[in-house]
Amino acid sequence: MGRLFGTDGVRGIANTELTALLAFQLGQAGALVLTKHSDHQPRILVGKDTRASGDMLEAALVAGICSVGAQAVLAGVVPTPAVAYLTRANQMDAGVVISASHNSMEYNGIKFFSADGYKLPDSVEEEIEEYILDGKSMGELPIGAGVGRVSTLSEAKREYIEFIKGTVSGNFEGMRIAIDCANGASSVCAQDALCELGAEVVAICDTPDGSNINLNCGSTHMEGLQQLVREGNFDLGLAFDGDADRLLAVDQAGEMVDGDKIMAVCARSLAKQGKLAGNTVVATVMSNLGFFLALDEMGISYAQTKVGDRYVLEHMLENGYVIGGEQSGHIIFLEHNTTGDGLLTAVQLVSVLRDSGGKMSELASAVNVLPQVLVNAHIRNEYKETYAEDTVIAAEIRRIEEKFHNNGRVLIRPSGTEPLVRVMLEGSDVEEIRKDATALASLLEERLG
Repeated sequence: MGRLFGTDGVRGIANTELTALLAFQLGQAGALVLTKHSDHQPRILVGKDTRASGDMLEAALVAGICSVGAQAVLAGVVPTPAVAYLTRANQMDAGVVISASHNSMEYNGIKFFSADGYKLPDSVEEEIEEYILDGKSMGELPIGAGVGRVSTLSEAKREYIEFIKGTVSGNFEGMRIAIDCANGASSVCAQDALCELGAEVVAICDTPDGSNINLNCGSTHMEGLQQLVREGNFDLGLAFDGDADRLLAVDQAGEMVDGDKIMAVCARSLAKQGKLAGNTVVATVMSNLGFFLALDEMGISYAQTKVGDRYVLEHMLENGYVIGGEQSGHIIFLEHNTTGDGLLTAVQLVSVLRDSGGKMSELASAVNVLPQVLVNAHIRNEYKETYAEDTVIAAEIRRIEEKFHNNGRVLIRPSGTEPLVRVMLEGSDVEEIRKDATALASLLEERLG
């Protein structure tokens, strides 16, 4: 993790941590680094979500882009994955989105995409940081006609909707779908895309006012959507986060269908069609054990990565896999887009449900989610990565895992910012795993705290 860039761009409270000055500097440095090999005046696509601070940060970011001679092309309010797609489809030199995803409205963020629509590797982010934090010279800035100009990609939303529609065959006529747009970026496109595919759609939280993004709605607050589906005779419900790069669903009874279940349902469909490259799904270590056991039952292989969609994508690209993601609903369909895409995931899931002729609950039941218990253990920083070298702790972990007989697991993850590790246990008996997790955390603190 970089000094400015976290796991998903630069993020902070707008106007205090993420200031207009920092946005300007990111525009300058990002444009320089991402277009340094360009033999023409580069074009950088800029999108944003619905936060009030988006206008301020957009103005500053665009000023930075233009000040180093690049052109800024405004897409307006669009989902984050739309920026990834449109950057690639319109042969832009880079893309940038202003969003803090699922965070509350006072936060905002700036995230870059390369010309081919991928998030930046650490090395490129570090090069951008050198200009801002280390005073690396930007050289002589252009003057006169060399200064960048601003234009608008007027058909941005329409291009993205047509792309999404083109990823599925047939239509969704006869299907009744509820959606929660989180008062975010999906408000501008999700209902249109699903309706144009023939579905009957009822939308909630699709009236953003700059301050209500993610406010008790969307994929982090599913209660409203669950109630709507339970009372309204829907085939399923779909919930986006603020920038629409994630999707969670609920079945026809209003029960949660998380990212693990969505991946399992879609992977099984791809396998039946002969489209599951390598017969493999890529997930992080935080996916539920029930997900991995379900894939075993289906005869589908899986790979596990560190937590973070960038590591999922990296493994997919290295091995040619086509589907991967996280329990949180950040799912990548690499045949279609280069990043997690909530609306793309939505139409893929609806398509599988339509083709099955059954109910969402029946499809999702393939994954039996095992209870999880998470306990923080406060230990000294120097032991966060080496705790397993302690023979007593290692023996206790083995004892717990052997007791599970492959129907449970122990996962210990170091915190990136605090002197602690997170002890997570999964198993069929929640009281038993809570007892074991608490005891293991106490042992860690006793020996390494």
